[in-house]
Order: sequence, then structure tokens, then C-alpha cells
Amino acid sequence: MFLRLKRLREQCNRDFRFKTFAGSWASLCLTLIFAAYHGFLGLNLSSLWHGSICVYYLLLMFIRGIVLLTNHAAGTKNPDTQRLWRQRAFSASSAMLIVLNFALIVPVSLMVRMEKPVNMGLTPAIAIAAYTTCKITLAIVNMRRSGVHPLLIRELRTINLIDALVAILTLQNTLIMVNSTAGEETGMITLTAVSSGLIYLAIMILTIQLFLKQKQSLQAAKPVGFALH
Repeated sequence: MFLRLKRLREQCNRDFRFKTFAGSWASLCLTLIFAAYHGFLGLNLSSLWHGSICVYYLLLMFIRGIVLLTNHAAGTKNPDTQRLWRQRAFSASSAMLIVLNFALIVPVSLMVRMEKPVNMGLTPAIAIAAYTTCKITLAIVNMRRSGVHPLLIRELRTINLIDALVAILTLQNTLIMVNSTAGEETGMITLTAVSSGLIYLAIMILTIQLFLKQKQSLQAAKPVGFALH
């Protein structure tokens, strides 16, 4: 078991492609857990905040699933078929990113209006804080990797960074629910509105950049631009 973990770590260090997809599969599992958690709270507590975050996680899981399953299925095909499948997967998942951006309007607006859904305990706040820290660290490390990467790799990196930004939004709301009082919430409206707006703007910019990179790759008309090798 120890040797397997050691080999896995060595492969992650050598192969950025493998590291990206392995990390994305792990993120997919975590996304499912958080979707179920927020979905349960949304139904049990009739909470619009938790329900909207659940929808976001489900969309995120669907987008990651398109990319990961397509990449896995295309592995046994000839190069031309691989390139076609991955290009279609990128187009479909990128379109879903637009839907995801619109879905985030609800939780962001709730943050700005300071409509906290329900009081939460310290344990969920700690769990979300740990999740957020992990997401931000991994996203920053991956985004700092230099070099020209294929479209699906770039998309997964962008998705991971968007996930980290939304995790910050969720953590902010959770900390407000845990620590704030009715009197304090009024004074935090401006800060919350600015921070939520900046996070949403950053997500929109990342999505637009991804589409621009796709356009550049299509104009270049080089098959290697879609390959993952």
C-alpha cells in the first residue's frame, strides 16, 4: 500500500496531465458529497441558499463528468476520433459553464442581501474552511504551472479555480451565519456586497478567457491543440 502511494505521488510529480485528471476525479467525489449535504439542508430547512449551492455543485459535477468521462472513453480511439471527441466535450462543458455562471446569481444575490438561511454550528464551518483552503491551494499551484496545455487540461484548471472561488463565497456566508448577530449584519452589507461581486466578476472573467483560448486554438487549426499528449 505504501509503495503504491509512493508510485502515485511520483507519477503526479512527473506527469502534470495525470495529476490534473487524478485531482479532478477526487474533486468530483468531493463535489458529490457537498451537493448531497447542501441538498439535504435545502430540503430539510427549506433554505434557498443551500438549495442554490446544491444546484451549483450538481452543475459543477456534471461539467467535470463530461470532461473526465470523455477523456477516458477517447483513450482507446484513434487520434482523429480522440481529437473530435475532446473538442466536442470542451464545447459542451464550456457551454455548461455559462449555465453555471447564471446559477450562481442566486447565491451571490442572497449574500449581498445578507439573507442567512439558518444558524449553523462550528463543525460545518470548520469542514467548509478546510475544504476551501485545500481548493484554493491546489488551484493556485495548478494555475502557476507554466507551459502550453491542451484545451481540456486548461478547462479543468479553470473549473478548479472557479470551484475555489465559490468555496470562498460559501465560507464567507458560513462564517457570517456562525459568528454574526442581527446588529452586526447591517454593518457588513457593504463588505459582503463588494466581496461577492468581485468573486462573481472573477468567475465571469475566467469563463470568458476560456472561450477566447478555445477560439484561438480553433483558428490555429492545429490538431495538437486538442490532444492531451
